[in-house]
Amino acid sequence: MGYAAQADDVFRTRLAERSDELDQLFMGLYDDQSALDALKEAMAEAYAARPGDLRELDEAREADPEWYKRGDMFGMTMYSDLFAGSLNALADRIPYLQEQQLTYLHLMPILQMPHPHNDGGYAVEDFDNVDPAFGTNEDLAALTAKLRKAGISLCLDFVMNHTASTHRWAKRAQEGDPEYQSYYFCYDDRTVPDQFDGTVPQVFPSAAPGNFSWNEQMGKWVMTQFYPFQWDLNYRNPKVLVAMLSSAMHLANLGVEVLRLDAVPYIWKQLGTNCRNLPQVHAIVRMLRIALECVCPAVVLKGEVVMAPKELAAYFGTPEKPECHMLYNVSMMVNLWSALANGDTRLLKAQTDALNALPPNCWFVNYLRCHDDIGWGLDEDKERELGIDPLEHKEFLYHFYEGAVPGSWAMGELYNYDAASSDARSCGTTASLCGVERAVITHDKPALETAVSRDLLMHKAMAFLRGFPMLSCGDEIAQLNGWDYKEDPDRVEDSRNLHRSRFDWGKAALRTQPGTLQNRLWDGMAELRSMRDDPCFAPDAWVSTWDAHNDGVFALVRKSHGETLVGLFNFTGQAQHAWLGGSDGIMGPMDADLGAYEAKLVRR
Repeated sequence: MGYAAQADDVFRTRLAERSDELDQLFMGLYDDQSALDALKEAMAEAYAARPGDLRELDEAREADPEWYKRGDMFGMTMYSDLFAGSLNALADRIPYLQEQQLTYLHLMPILQMPHPHNDGGYAVEDFDNVDPAFGTNEDLAALTAKLRKAGISLCLDFVMNHTASTHRWAKRAQEGDPEYQSYYFCYDDRTVPDQFDGTVPQVFPSAAPGNFSWNEQMGKWVMTQFYPFQWDLNYRNPKVLVAMLSSAMHLANLGVEVLRLDAVPYIWKQLGTNCRNLPQVHAIVRMLRIALECVCPAVVLKGEVVMAPKELAAYFGTPEKPECHMLYNVSMMVNLWSALANGDTRLLKAQTDALNALPPNCWFVNYLRCHDDIGWGLDEDKERELGIDPLEHKEFLYHFYEGAVPGSWAMGELYNYDAASSDARSCGTTASLCGVERAVITHDKPALETAVSRDLLMHKAMAFLRGFPMLSCGDEIAQLNGWDYKEDPDRVEDSRNLHRSRFDWGKAALRTQPGTLQNRLWDGMAELRSMRDDPCFAPDAWVSTWDAHNDGVFALVRKSHGETLVGLFNFTGQAQHAWLGGSDGIMGPMDADLGAYEAKLVRR
């Protein structure tokens, strides 16, 4: 029975509205009618298998398409095993999440993966099944149902660029099956790999140099842009696209409401290019968006696009032909940490202006820390314009946050240091990078107060930006670095494990005890939610930086429905004065005094 006969009127109507564009995109990329039919068949089957309660959610979200832009959106990211253990154990901890009024939970990868070397779960060997270490697909469906009842949407990673070398496709390829070798980029000699290497930058030049790895069993070179155990998928093969989109719809039917598209700019490879941000990438993301709109319109796409602001708008598509619903706000995360280290907000302001200039359909998930490192990808042209040497500044920043610069309060570590380019990234929890850990170790109460002020300043500035805030689990109780990773032979080689430590439930128990460090941060996060419960955080709010006539103070103005809210953020350790000029129709001029690392909100 064909897909049209299997689907009911709702699916047929949705598909009919989008079929011309889907056909054009797919045939333009592949010119393969049978593969297109296979995709539509998979979409119909996914729709037929979609549970009734999720279809009800689809209907509600179609009536409220901007649900993820509301001011009460408040997110958290975590490793489920470090937080609670299994998925069932995590379900038992939902009351803790409800205490924080979370509406969004991003779980680090839980799909089947090799052990122990899996890049934190980003080497996936089965996109359709939960790893037994976490539970089963039934456990995931039960968890998402309980989270929905609690008003929390679950986000999972969808690793589009590569599979684990232990994936069933890779195993078949290694056994010599040419069909499955065509799912990857496999070559008998270095001729084509060398051509790619001539134009394609290396992702991890120190930890995983080169873009290809030799596979002895297969007797071929295989493209591995990230790590040798992660084989890049060949989206030139339409079977790859159909299979991956089928897996995405399968996860949606388990109740996943947000798919984070990992490393999405890398998914299309073309000789003679840098294999980043190619037009075919956008065709693929658009087709994924169309498939979801037909099968499960409750589901939204979040892209991981670690690129300059000028590259970002394309990943949202257009209002008529949208792609991602939202993106990780990587650049603002980096600029916030830069401003904190040197007390200079000029780069932060310039980057905010660049992002605010993007079209209204561009929406961001704002954060300070996540599972990954801090990569110091600042706007080098702007740095030079401001008289800042980009390389010297980068070296200052990563040495500052490892605590190696005189006067630094931070405790962190370097990640992926490359002596040849003097490049490195930074690791550590928010609290440790803000000075809390050093103050706790030295029993320095004044330093601890200052560190807490830094921590809260960073969170408040992040939460004031356009988009919605996402905490890293443990930020709400000032969780410190987990140095014990160095004692684990399976984890010691990856310094990112410094901030991937087991959640401290003993410290969490102190969150309601006045006077404790944990209570200070817990109450601080409550202030974030209170701040965002304001008309000026409406989805259509106008947001702009403002000149504070003081490089140490970051000023933002929000305006919506006749209300104006000014956020002032002092990124220095000294008291500062800010003066903001007036503008007709927005606000009158104002003066403000701020203490060290103070965040101040002013209603105008």
